[in-house]
Amino acid sequence: MTSRTFDLAGFFQALGDPTRLRLLNLLHEQEVCVCYFVDVLGAPQPKISRHLAYLRRAGIVSSRREGKWMHYRLVVPAHSAAAQLLADTLNALLQEKSMQADRARLVRACCSSKKHGRSGAPQPAPLSALCCEARA
Repeated sequence: MTSRTFDLAGFFQALGDPTRLRLLNLLHEQEVCVCYFVDVLGAPQPKISRHLAYLRRAGIVSSRREGKWMHYRLVVPAHSAAAQLLADTLNALLQEKSMQADRARLVRACCSSKKHGRSGAPQPAPLSALCCEARA
C-alpha cells in the first residue's frame, strides 16, 4: 500500500475502538496468537477475530497461520503520517494503567506452566520469544 492509496479515514476508524486499541497494545513488541487475546481480553474469539480483521483491512496488522493457530503482528503503514500516528498511539497506550494491566496478563498467560505444557493442559501456540525471555 503506497502513501497515495492509503485509506487514512479507515486508519483513524481502526484506532477509534477500545478493543482494537487493546489489541494493538498487546501487539506492540511481538507477534501474538489469537488464543492469547481471548485469555487476556476475556472476549469471545469471534469478536476478537472481527476486530483483528478490521485492523488487517486498515493495514495495521498482518496475520500468518501456523497449523491451527493464527498469529498477528503489527505492520508499519507505508503512509509516513499514519506510521508516526501509530507510533505515538502505541507509546500513549504504554502509559495507560489498563493497558499495562493487559500487558501483564499477557505475560502471565504466555509464561504460565499451564500454557507451557503441564500434563493434561491445553497447548496453545507459543508466543514470540519476547514474551518470556525479554521479561524474565
